[in-house]
Amino acid sequence: MSVQEYLEKHLLPRKIEEAVNAAVRAKAADPVLFISTHMRRAAPAVITQVRARQILDSRGTPAVEVDLHTNKAVHRASAAAASAPEGAAVDATRDAEKRRLLAKAVADAVRVINGKVSEALVGMDPQQQAQIDQAIMDLDKAHHKTEVGANAMLAVSIAACKAGAAEKEVPLYKHIADLVGKSATTLPVPAITVINGGTHAGNSLPIQEIMILPVGAKNFEEAMQMGSETYHHLKDIIWEKYGADSCNIGEDGGFAPNISSITEGLDLVIAAIDRAGYNGRIKLAIDVSATDFCVGKKYDLEFKSAKKSGQNFKTGDDMIEMYSQLCSEYPLVSIEQPFDKDDWEHSKKFTTLELCQVVGDDLLMSDPERIKRAVNEYTCDALTLKANQVGTVTEAIEVVKQAKDAHWSVMVSHRSGDTDDSFIADLAVGAAAGQIKAGAPCRGECLTKYNQLLRIEEELGTEAVYAGENWRTAAT
Repeated sequence: MSVQEYLEKHLLPRKIEEAVNAAVRAKAADPVLFISTHMRRAAPAVITQVRARQILDSRGTPAVEVDLHTNKAVHRASAAAASAPEGAAVDATRDAEKRRLLAKAVADAVRVINGKVSEALVGMDPQQQAQIDQAIMDLDKAHHKTEVGANAMLAVSIAACKAGAAEKEVPLYKHIADLVGKSATTLPVPAITVINGGTHAGNSLPIQEIMILPVGAKNFEEAMQMGSETYHHLKDIIWEKYGADSCNIGEDGGFAPNISSITEGLDLVIAAIDRAGYNGRIKLAIDVSATDFCVGKKYDLEFKSAKKSGQNFKTGDDMIEMYSQLCSEYPLVSIEQPFDKDDWEHSKKFTTLELCQVVGDDLLMSDPERIKRAVNEYTCDALTLKANQVGTVTEAIEVVKQAKDAHWSVMVSHRSGDTDDSFIADLAVGAAAGQIKAGAPCRGECLTKYNQLLRIEEELGTEAVYAGENWRTAAT
């Protein structure tokens, strides 16, 4: 084939002329760069390959990372591997075995992605998120996505979402907002972990997290400043009261002083807020993760103690009484997973009191059927959205819509044992969630989410709206 025949076959003379004319109209200072960019945009993006590898998450356990190649660029995403129920307590021997099995599961997922997932997606337009996710889901018909794995599916789906945003030449959060059908201007209130307990720390505190919500900040930047200052004042208070060795941190970056009382933990945080000068501007939240210490139909608040007094083995009604008292004595505005994942009865009893936001985590597992039941029975009024529980971006968006249709709040959440992928920051803004839970202002996998939100707020400029006092209604 001659040069002239090649040019004519691919319509290059016309395309080049169009690019030159565009450069002239734009008065391009660098016409070569302008024309090359123009020509690149003229070619539609298609997926050419999907490659996966095993990496390590924040716990040092295997996770999946994906590079999604198009004919224009490479887009990377990662997702922590789902193993046992989050927070499950294991001894050293079982933990070693779990890690071995998890490594095998991740290796299997990598092979599946590099094989049939890649084959299924090659040639697809990365802007077509729903079609891409459907193609992935078609490869795994199991209810809990055990064939490909929810974490593997999510990493591919997120990488495709990033590629779609790049092709549209818009920020990721705006692309997600287009998929959701919302405007992307609302910055979420961060639920910042300051104290860890439960199975996420080696102390005696039964609940998993005590968090602060800077609802009185004027913007997200100030919210993080308030959260960071309070966090560091808390460290000083813990040091003064319990000594330096009590300033160690738990899995979400919260401090882990050897306390056993929930009120003692809340008192420490209140003291830190007061010392930081933010009284009235910061509210409290707790993640109880009660599934971890439910025994039969009772709750063992001394489940981590070697010497049990027997005084802290509570019924569901006892727990309701305890939560009610906490809400009356502290500025406690949100309680996550206050009962066992199957204790629908007491979840409903407590939610109907309307003392605070009641967030479903294990109760819902981001499962549409469980959400539907919870809506019908009024067993909570907010959703913890963990994208790795649903499997794809499209499914996560559908779950958000389901929660919003019920006039619920939505808390986009990281997971313990996370990677440094900041996708959930863009998801929180794109879905107008109003709340994000990403751990403490400490540890790289937590800060990557918060720092991305700072960048988004800066980019939005005067259009940015901080959820603030409207943190519960921003999602509806």
